[in-house]
Amino acid sequence: MFSIYILTHNEEIDIADCIESALLSDDVIVVDSYSSDRTVEITRAYAEQHPVRLVQHAFESHGKQRTWMLDNVPTRHEWVYILEADERITPALFAECCEVIRRNQHPAYYVAERVMFMGQWIRRSTQYPRYQLRLFHKDAVRFGDYGHTEREIVRGSTGFLREAYPHFTCSKGLERWIEKHNRYSSDEARETIEQLARGRVNWRDLLWGKTEVDRRRALKNLSLRLPFRPLVRFVYMYLFLGGILDGRAGLAWCTLQAFYEYLIVLKAWELRHGTTNSRSIPRAAKR
Repeated sequence: MFSIYILTHNEEIDIADCIESALLSDDVIVVDSYSSDRTVEITRAYAEQHPVRLVQHAFESHGKQRTWMLDNVPTRHEWVYILEADERITPALFAECCEVIRRNQHPAYYVAERVMFMGQWIRRSTQYPRYQLRLFHKDAVRFGDYGHTEREIVRGSTGFLREAYPHFTCSKGLERWIEKHNRYSSDEARETIEQLARGRVNWRDLLWGKTEVDRRRALKNLSLRLPFRPLVRFVYMYLFLGGILDGRAGLAWCTLQAFYEYLIVLKAWELRHGTTNSRSIPRAAKR
């Protein structure tokens, strides 16, 4: 068995279904960033009848929130799983998590996400399987910040699970998705400038990386140096990865991703040329 953390901020649309999926565990902890909607109310209703706890902590960044959570929120079990509110844990994934914990071959495991968009799984243009670190021994992992999101710091080896988790990336509607990615693009623009200043592409990881995670990170570093990045990303996702086979949802997804890339390019240009005050660009709030 393992404990499950759920990270929330204004997640009234998703929180009930997320908690329902997590109740396979006997220890569910909702770590809320002081939501102003009904997230806390819904969580407390579940806590009255189920092994669900609510903890609140002011959000600073994704990496700091996770590290604070691991350092300060006690769990019933030594192993933990991290859920975002728009993600679900399935019975098959839960069973596999229990099995790898029993075998104890690695202190941390990556899990692939299935991006759900416009009522279907966008398998091709999302580069499935794209892995996120989700299951780990509580003492083995901490998090730092990277762009608009976090990056794990693992003490020890890592493994990969066969089962995937569904991620309902647009469950709150396109307006929320666009607003959120507008904020994310500001942090990504800063990260782009820092990455370009730090060094070269790691061709060894790109071509012969040991894991999909190593190869994907090297590919992203390469993509930052390409001309016409938004167009290249659309063509790569829609034609080379096969987004065209995902139908209308695939076209919409690839278009949104190219738009997001264009926002990053424009904001990086603004920062480099001093046409905006970088202090006016807000840090990304909780997802």
